[in-house]
Amino acid sequence: MANLLKRIKSSYRLIKYGLHAPKLRPETIYQQYNAQILDLKESSSLDLGCGNNPRNPFGASRAFGIDLFDQKITNVKVADLSIEPIPFESESLNYITAFDFIEHIPRILYCPQRTFPFVQLMSEIYRCLKPGGYFFSHTPAYPYSPLFRDPTHVNYITEETFGIYFDTQHGYAKNYGFRGGFNVLAEGWDGFTLISLLQKPLKATDTD
Repeated sequence: MANLLKRIKSSYRLIKYGLHAPKLRPETIYQQYNAQILDLKESSSLDLGCGNNPRNPFGASRAFGIDLFDQKITNVKVADLSIEPIPFESESLNYITAFDFIEHIPRILYCPQRTFPFVQLMSEIYRCLKPGGYFFSHTPAYPYSPLFRDPTHVNYITEETFGIYFDTQHGYAKNYGFRGGFNVLAEGWDGFTLISLLQKPLKATDTD
């Protein structure tokens, strides 16, 4: 009886919100794409919005971070990624991670001309990743209330955002200046958090 009620609640969730991605634990992604398991030599990882503790969940041999504020740490650079590029060379990173970060990046700014900071950030992530590199996103997402209740959350992510706008097949964000195209390897829910793993193709897209 308990299992039946659980299935009914799950079906209601899908009907009400149109959610299709499965439940997914981030540890599953970390283990499967660990740098040692993939035999990546001299691997590097960059954590966006890291604070004073850059995360390195994939076990890269070198870990860096970017934060809005100067953390006085040698491996953490200062940048406002809403208006500045990622301060790393092109094709220099195996991993880029964003934990509770991209929901703070505006979709549109006028300063003074119109720009699309989130689209530009995705282009920068693509630029900085090595061919075959991974972008891991961990963000509160629609339709859950934690996405909306924080007044600093200005970027509302859904299950379709990465898989339609920034993928190799559809790439709708190219209409707004996105340069690149990711393969979406995995996506799922950990509570109200949407977990997404994107990979830069080994062969560059025709927009690079």
